[in-house]
Order: sequence, then C-alpha cells, then structure tokens
Amino acid sequence: MAANLSIWRMLCVCAAALLASCAPVAERGPVILAPASMQEAMEALADAWEAQGHPRPVLSIAGTPAIARQAAEGAPADLIVTADSEWMDWLEERGHTSPASRRVVAGNSLVFVWSDMHLAVPGRPTVAEVDFAPRHIAMADPDTVPAGRYARRALESAGLWDGISGRIVPTEDVRAALRLVERGEVDLGVVYASDVRAVASLLSAPLPGGESVTVRYPAALAAASTHPDAAGLLDFLSAPEGAVILCAHGFTAPSDETLC
Repeated sequence: MAANLSIWRMLCVCAAALLASCAPVAERGPVILAPASMQEAMEALADAWEAQGHPRPVLSIAGTPAIARQAAEGAPADLIVTADSEWMDWLEERGHTSPASRRVVAGNSLVFVWSDMHLAVPGRPTVAEVDFAPRHIAMADPDTVPAGRYARRALESAGLWDGISGRIVPTEDVRAALRLVERGEVDLGVVYASDVRAVASLLSAPLPGGESVTVRYPAALAAASTHPDAAGLLDFLSAPEGAVILCAHGFTAPSDETLC
C-alpha cells in the first residue's frame, strides 16, 4: 500500500510538471513545488492569488526530498518551498534557486498523534500518560525527510529516541505517517501540528523535546524561472496576507507571530 501511494504521488508530481511545461508561460500561473504538509494551505493561497486576477499557480506537491530532486532534474518550477533549510541549501548549492530571493514563509511545530478509535486511552491525555513503549510509531523518514529529521532531534533532546527508534515506521512524507495513524495501521504518529487540524478523529499532544527544534519553511525563486508573476507570488506568500492564510491552516508566521 505504501509503495502504491508513493507511485501515485510521483505520478501526480510528474503530471503537474507535464501540464506546466505544455502551457505557454504567459497563459499559466507560476509553478510551485511545495511539501506535502502544505497541500491545503497552498490550495488556499493559490485561490487567493487567482482571486486577485492572476493566472492560478500550478501546484506540484510531494515530500520535500521528492520535489528537491524533481527541481534538480529539470522539472518546470518557478517557486520552490521546502520544509527545512537543509534541502533548500542543497538546491542552492547546485544552482537551482535564486539565493537573493530566499526567505522563510512559515513555521510549524511537532506533535504526537493517535486515534481514539485505535488506542484505548481515556480523554485527551498527555504523552507522559500514554504508554507508547510497546507501540509502533509512524513518522517521516528521519534520515531524509524534514519532519522526520525534526522529530528525531526533538526526541533525542528529550532522551526518548534510543528507546523508541527500533519501533519507528518510516514514511515518504509526513502525510503518509498521518494516514497510517488514521487507518489504525500504527498506534502513534509524529506529524506537524498543522496536519491534524482537519482530522477530527485524531488526538494530539506536543512532542517531547519539540521546543528544542525550530521548524521553518524556506522559499525561493527557481533559478531558471522566467515567469513574470513568480517574484510577486513569492512576495504574496511572505506578506501578511499570505501569512494569515498559512496561520488559518495551522502554520506560524515567523516574521510576525501576532498574525497567528
């Protein structure tokens, strides 16, 4: 099942790239490569941008490693958003982004998440009250995916990583981890706070050690972009109007926390 989801996600990325490459630049909106955790937020941002009279952006959503590699392999892109600085650095070092345009557009936090249908705990307990020692825990791959990297650092800071690392079920992105919890295939997951806002059946609690990591989403123009709206769209994402939309989807606004 995980393999099928991975194949389907990559097909969607490729389809978006194909559509973008077929349409004349002047007729289509800028192509945005963005991480899976931002899917709903990006749809809302695209709606708002289009409502201002611009061509609607073409969204290509996947895990950060996937979109970074797509960009590196020459997939059409005007604006790239990653879920951590490491992958943005990787793209910048290879000449795929415009360093002068780079900025942080959003922040997030990490939570443990579980289903009240599949994990028998009373009410809404704290993580300290959940006996997760024997449980399998889904999270984005801690070796390559930003959400997993953040989670490992947090749990290491809390002194918990060594005790649970053998029960980690790694996934291709944070949304895949969330789906495993929703379906009851694992008892617990580690996801972003923004991921659980629209899932009423799931309970969550702050991830131990989460205060020791800073989750940031950098964005930059693609070096090869020629779209006339690309710079304006990036400004929109990082402006208060864009920040309010991101806040409504559970993200934080690092540039002005009063907006959230």
